[in-house]
Parts: sequence; structure tokens; C-alpha cells
Amino acid sequence: MKKPILLILVFFALITIHNCGHNHGEKDKSLINLSHLNHLYKEVILDSLPAAFIYIYADFPDYKPVEAAGEGIACVDDVARAAIVYLRHFEISGDSSSLERGRKLLQFLLDMQAENGMFYNFILADHSINKTRENSQAKAEWWTWRSLWAFAEGMKTYKTVDPGFSAMIQVSIDRILPAVDSLLENYPRKTLLEDFESPSWLPQKGGADQASILLLALNSLPASAGKNGLDEKIRRLADGLIMLQLADSTTFPYGLFRSWPDRWHAWGNSQAHALLLSSNYLSEIRFREKALMEIQFFYPFVMKKGFLSGISFVNRNDVPDTSYSSKFPQIAYDIRPMVLASLAAYDITGDEWFAHQAGEIACWLFGNNPAGARMYDPSTGRCFDGINNENYVNKNSGAESTIEALLTIIEVEKNPIAKQILYKYYQERTD
Repeated sequence: MKKPILLILVFFALITIHNCGHNHGEKDKSLINLSHLNHLYKEVILDSLPAAFIYIYADFPDYKPVEAAGEGIACVDDVARAAIVYLRHFEISGDSSSLERGRKLLQFLLDMQAENGMFYNFILADHSINKTRENSQAKAEWWTWRSLWAFAEGMKTYKTVDPGFSAMIQVSIDRILPAVDSLLENYPRKTLLEDFESPSWLPQKGGADQASILLLALNSLPASAGKNGLDEKIRRLADGLIMLQLADSTTFPYGLFRSWPDRWHAWGNSQAHALLLSSNYLSEIRFREKALMEIQFFYPFVMKKGFLSGISFVNRNDVPDTSYSSKFPQIAYDIRPMVLASLAAYDITGDEWFAHQAGEIACWLFGNNPAGARMYDPSTGRCFDGINNENYVNKNSGAESTIEALLTIIEVEKNPIAKQILYKYYQERTD
């Protein structure tokens, strides 16, 4: 009688071992889910070539695509960033569908380029270009710099897998760069904006937020793509960013880089990340030191405050002083720049503290936020559009939030230290 009992015990032991291994594998499974981004992805024929765009909005509860009133159904701003997500996903996964989607999104950008080399931003429901809206004009603005960033990433990817398409991108890049040269003709002139001295050679004569996207793009270009003078373009833009840094490691606001002369906003605050890349590209230690100050001292301050949305400054006797800070709304676009900057700081210094910080900041997506809300759902790939206050989460899930969350997780999962922290927090919140 003992043999059957022993066999039964062994059988249940094996089942338990199998289940434990299975559960562990499920928990270690990648948190990247492109399903919702794919849901927002739409293929279209523009200018006789296959292209694709990303719907701007998708509203709770059914998450059907929604048109942006007066603007359109899709924009270059989102398409460019979505292309980067698909290209980086291809790099880590080898997924050919991500490669193809990235290509068609880049083709959309090519179709949106105007005669002057800049980009229109929005398309309407009938797929015609919105040329009347102020934030859709073909000019040197956010959507042009984001297109350049996507092209720089695409040029590297397709240079090997599709040299012909990479060459097409190169032509488009060549048409954008004169706009950068026009900005830098103002170097080193300064101007007075909002009572603060500001570098006139940045976009809009003081837009460090836009300049940071432009720097991310230029640092991603192969030297051949930028032709002559790429080093000088990067150096001058980086000089402009450090002009807008405030205080030091011991004094508020702890090395913060202003987004505009009189304010800092969390969204798109990529200055530190851009400066670290510029420091590497140019072997300029001063850019690195300035960037690390914000990452090491200002980011922990932001986290301690339960994350912040913005800080405004006033000029009192040539001394910047805080006049107002806001905590809401908080969005995924606030989080990605800090996470990627912290990861870049780890890559450059080898200091694990920065990788730990990257993982901790990324936990905002899973509940480390004032609302205690899981903003990103790995089972659907949706990221909620924002936290309006401690008691209200905007449960819509549009392009920007989805893209920014995915790009954050893709980069975190490349770093074992940051990944472990994010996964541990996610598992604790899930269990």
C-alpha cells in the first residue's frame, strides 16, 4: 500500500514544482504590450505610398479612436514617437511587424514634410492635411524636431535592413537641418524673456524643452547624416540648455533645467538626458556634470513631493525665486524623460544608484503616484491619460500616454537593475 501513496506524493510534488516555475515565468514575462498601440495604428495611402498613422485619442470605456476637435485624427507629434517605440521594440525583439509598422509611420512623416523642409502636424478625418490650425503649420516647432528624432532612429535601423529607405530618410533630414542652422545663427546672442536672460539661439528664443528634443535627434544622427558642423550644432544647443539651469546641489531648485525662462514643466523635460548624450558625443565633461546635478538632486526632490507637474519662477533683483508650483496633472510624458535620463546617467557613470532611481521613478506607472493608481496595464497595453488629483484618474488612453509608457518600459527592461526594481514593485502590487 505504501508504493501508490509514495507515487501520489511524488506526482503532487512534481505538479507543485511545475506550477511554481510557471508562476515565476509569468511574473518575469515582459511588461511590454503593443496591443493598444496597434489598436491606434491605422494604415493609409498618402501620396500614393503605403503609410500609417496613430489615432490621437481613445476614450474610456470602449477605447474607440476619437477625433481631436479642430485638429484632426492624427498628428506628426505622436506618429514620430510611435515610430521610435516600434523601432526600439524591433531592436530588442526582432519582431518584423514592428519593423514594418515603424517604416510606414516614417513614410507618413515623409508625406507630411512641406516644401520648406518643415512639417505640417495634423491630418483630418478625410486624410487631408490640416494647414490652417496654428499647431499644424509647417514651421520649426515640436513636430519638426520630433520628426528629425524619428528619422535619426530610423536611418540607423534601415541602413542595414533597407538601405534605399534609409537614403530617402537622409534626403528628408538634409531638408530639415537648414532650420537648425538658422536658429544657431543667433549664437551667442541673448534676449530678455519673462524678465530673465535667455539664449536667443534656442527654438522660440528660449525653449529648452524643444531644444532638448532637437538635441536627442542630433545625437542620434550618424556623423555623415549631419554633414559638416554636427559637433558645433550640438555644442551650441547644449550651451543654451546649461544657461537655463538654476542653483546647485544644496540649494533649491537643485540644478533644475528650466523648460522656458520663467518655468519648469515635467512633461518633455529631456534636458538632462540630451546633455548626457551631448557630453558623450563631444567628450565634454561640463555637460555631463550639469546634467548629473539635476538627475541626482532635483529628481529625488520631485519624487519626495509625490511628483510635480510644474514650477514657475519670478525674477527678483536678478535672483530667480519660486512663485508657484503645481502637482497636477501628472502624465506618463512627465515620467519617461526622468527615467531615460537616469538610465543614461547609469550608462555613463556605472553608478548603480542612477539605475535604482530609474526603476523607482518608473514605478509611477504601477501605483507609485499620488492616486495610488495603476496607470499602465500590461494585459491591454493601455496607459491612462493622467492623474488630475489624488482622487481622479483620467481613464482615457490616447496615443501620447501609451507611447510614453511603452518607451519607458522598453528602456527599463534593457537595464537589469532598473528592471528588477520595477518588476518587484509590479509583482507586489499584483499579488
